[in-house]
Amino acid sequence: MSDPVEAEPDDKASYAAPALEKGLDILELLAEVGEPLSTRTIAERLRRSKSEIFRMVFVLQQRGYLEREAGTDRLGLSRRLFDLGIRTPGGKQLTSAVLPLMERFSEESGQAAHLVVLSRAQTVVLATTAGHLDASVIVRPGYGRPALEANSGLLILAFQSEARRRALMREAEPEFRQRLDLPETEAVFAEIRELGHRIAPSRDILAVTDIACPVVGLSGYAEAAILVPCLQRHGVDTDVGAILLTLKACAAEAGLRLPLG
Repeated sequence: MSDPVEAEPDDKASYAAPALEKGLDILELLAEVGEPLSTRTIAERLRRSKSEIFRMVFVLQQRGYLEREAGTDRLGLSRRLFDLGIRTPGGKQLTSAVLPLMERFSEESGQAAHLVVLSRAQTVVLATTAGHLDASVIVRPGYGRPALEANSGLLILAFQSEARRRALMREAEPEFRQRLDLPETEAVFAEIRELGHRIAPSRDILAVTDIACPVVGLSGYAEAAILVPCLQRHGVDTDVGAILLTLKACAAEAGLRLPLG
């Protein structure tokens, strides 16, 4: 008696999972638009009935993947997907290697620090340390901006090969992909590579100067950036040079701790 014939992996009909596909469609839509949407709007965007989307939204909310915006009927992504992402082997290795060094840096300098990576052409804060100053800038893990609109993103992109840089920006909006080819963008990358760091006004928060250094792995490319947002305060003279010197040592040591690949 012959064994039953199993379906080939590319047999889409045999492996169809409509409910799962609908759930993933909802998560991907909310990630793409970057803002909460009502159930009706989600249904319209996905061209599905409101009743079938409502059932999926209810389950996703119960499982903690979606959360309702306060005072509205709109739903957005929670931090659950991000939390799952940093539990992957790569995220765990990076955080476990770099975070102790960042904590030592913050203890010595008093400054807050952020560990930043690139994902889907966006910066993503993986971890933060608070320091001990009475006033500092701290953003929660998961916070991000378009890579070319953030000092940490420019820094990471500067320390890539041309092919790797384009791969990192593959999912960016067309206007950002086009900016990669502009002479002024390449000039920024060249300056960052020559200096080995980035010091510039924050492109997001007023009265803040960003100091960022790359975490360059054994591959020779930046796997992450450590960014220190220095808050400008009346009557306080911040020694940017001293902070940079300590941060560079921290980032260099962190790079040596990263596994190859």
